[in-house]
Amino acid sequence: MSLGVYIHIPFCVLKCGYCDFNTYANLESLKLPYASALIADLESWSDVLGAADVHSISFGGGTPGEFPAHDLVRTVQAARRLAAVTSEAEISLEANPGTTGEAGLRQLAAGGFNRVSFGAQSFDPLELRFLDRVHSPGAITASVANARAAGFGSVGLDLIYGLPGQSLDAWLRSLRSAVALRPEHLSCYALTVEEGTPLGLAVQRGRIPDPDPDSAATMYEATEEFLNAAGYRHYEISNWALPGHESRHNRTYWDGGDYAGIGAGAHGFIGGERFENIAHPRTYIAAAGSGEGTARPFVANSYVPARATAISDWFETRLRLVEGVDIRSFEVEFRSTIDTVIGAALDQCVGYGLLARDGHQLRLTPRGRLLHSEVCARVLAHLQSQDSARRPLE
Repeated sequence: MSLGVYIHIPFCVLKCGYCDFNTYANLESLKLPYASALIADLESWSDVLGAADVHSISFGGGTPGEFPAHDLVRTVQAARRLAAVTSEAEISLEANPGTTGEAGLRQLAAGGFNRVSFGAQSFDPLELRFLDRVHSPGAITASVANARAAGFGSVGLDLIYGLPGQSLDAWLRSLRSAVALRPEHLSCYALTVEEGTPLGLAVQRGRIPDPDPDSAATMYEATEEFLNAAGYRHYEISNWALPGHESRHNRTYWDGGDYAGIGAGAHGFIGGERFENIAHPRTYIAAAGSGEGTARPFVANSYVPARATAISDWFETRLRLVEGVDIRSFEVEFRSTIDTVIGAALDQCVGYGLLARDGHQLRLTPRGRLLHSEVCARVLAHLQSQDSARRPLE
């Protein structure tokens, strides 16, 4: 079995106002016991890891770059002890600009890390302040230089567009600054206002205007054009890469591959079953000492998705890839043709110019990429209506 491993580091210096991930600030005292719990979590999956070829190990968060480098390396070493980690495996982490110096990056590179992605978000100081980021534009440049000096072969930058009041020119300035550093990978995300976050509450109370979706769409289209001209291949809705530098770990998600989820709040998917870990790091750490006799002490919930959910998930993830998907793989997985199951919804989306079919290949059109969520919602509604029609009257 080919397997990816996701390892969640939930610690942050400051939780950004727009973030709804499972992250926590001001929990420094938990870092040391958390490092030991991660290894215990890996060991609880020794039966799976021992039978797998691990093609990627990805540390996300939170901010893995805030975690001690020696503990990150120790965790990778534990994974290597438990599993056959392939020689060309992608071993990556997320980091904040300015917080991981060259010495720490060298330690990580020596420990097997070969890919780092910095959460730059913007090169505009006022936009960084709005996003609660504590770094400066100069720190982004310095971090990329440090990663290169440390020996990282693949460096990525994450950017956010569509901020309230942000102009197209302002966004393109950040994009130009990013490309000038020639990172191997760029992720560009529209700002999303999540319910319950400080940003969400500020928008709800009228203190901050809602982001303008039309403006964000214009920025997205400009991003496609600019990065294509700069030599970056658009391979996933929000991701661009120089040739050979696509995220192998993230492709595991989009291709529907198996991956283990390690760490507080991490999710995994193995053999058609989904796993959700204990969310709070304090409770997660406690599980390391109370798991005797329990096969998976860190797992809070596991389930096999219902058929309609599995089909919806298949559609949502595969269509994130710009190249689309070979629809024959649907038949292999679900023992039915895609036209039999969701053909009517697909035809409707093709008619609206959101989907394109070319032989066995199904993909989103450029307009469809802007409306990916709406396309997926239409397919899910079709599946739910089928389920309702099959239910007997009570």
